[in-house]
Amino acid sequence: MAKSFPLTLAPRGLPSRPMAYASPLLALALTLAFGALLFVLLGKDPVAGLRVFLFDTVRDKRALGEVLLKTVPLVLCALGLSVCYRANVWNIGAEGQLIVGGIFAAAAVLWFDVPGHTANGALVLTLAALAGVVGGMLWAAITALLKDRFHANEILVSLMLTYIAQQLILYVVNGPLKDPQGMNFPQSKVFSAEFLLPNLLSGSRLHAGFLVMLALVVVMTVYIFRSFAGYRLQVGGTAPAAARYAGFPARAALWQALLISGGFAGLAGAFEVTGPIGQLLPSISPGYGFTAIIVAFVGRLHPVGAVFGGIVMSIFYIGGEMAQSRLGLPSAIGWVFQGMLLFFLLACDTLIENRLRWRSASGARQPHSAA
Repeated sequence: MAKSFPLTLAPRGLPSRPMAYASPLLALALTLAFGALLFVLLGKDPVAGLRVFLFDTVRDKRALGEVLLKTVPLVLCALGLSVCYRANVWNIGAEGQLIVGGIFAAAAVLWFDVPGHTANGALVLTLAALAGVVGGMLWAAITALLKDRFHANEILVSLMLTYIAQQLILYVVNGPLKDPQGMNFPQSKVFSAEFLLPNLLSGSRLHAGFLVMLALVVVMTVYIFRSFAGYRLQVGGTAPAAARYAGFPARAALWQALLISGGFAGLAGAFEVTGPIGQLLPSISPGYGFTAIIVAFVGRLHPVGAVFGGIVMSIFYIGGEMAQSRLGLPSAIGWVFQGMLLFFLLACDTLIENRLRWRSASGARQPHSAA
């Protein structure tokens, strides 16, 4: 007979609320500690490695601007995902919704960006942002429809739609939106300067979308925690029976959560094509939609917390690129740090909700916990 593992998990009577909020900080500290160990195993100076990640990424105005720039798509996607997860809707397809939002936004800009145009730049940027929101919502609506009508698993549907979105952007940059003067490269034309988001910080690429992101953080904080609609959404997702008893439509929670999430991801895509990229490219996102899942949980599904998580993930993105050029490490080292952060966060959360107990030889749990 196979031996059972000597440790088991037992639910805590009352999980510590302060520890729940301290969990991301503890997970970050563990990530940095094991990151230093990883540098040692790779034959690199751990102090130099951590300096690249923690200090060189924000050493001057330009570097700080790059960190804040990457927080825009990460936080926007995380805001929508936080709403979904609070409603118990597991949207994994923010990446695809971001891509489709970028396609819609680029199409809106290219409609007006023709020789001799007289279109107002601010108006076109507004229309492009709205087009991005609509594109992301339409892509998320496919998941909502299949979940609502056919009880399809939203995790699988939203994830598979991401790969369809990646093929869709390859089609449009090689077809309808391809730059005829682009020497056959798969890309749209570069947008005119008046159709690009204005810079906020001289000497950097940080654009006005960052201010929009901060405003939406405030809006979503009020919506989730101070509005009846946000309360109804969470009840409809987490307790459908109670929602029906109270007259809250559970189906509405599904649609509302996915449409909000898709809209935020689509807006992130719109800001990417009208911001740092300045055109539509197949590489519109290095995985922002997937990384935003970590951002949402590091931020404890709170809009303000998502800003903290977005900054950390942005530093890991840029730190990985700098480690490649300065330390000779693969750029994937940034993804390793992101994965470690998620792993340690899940471990910390598990031990906040449960305690470790030794299993006795007879199989009964011993009264005293090991942690």
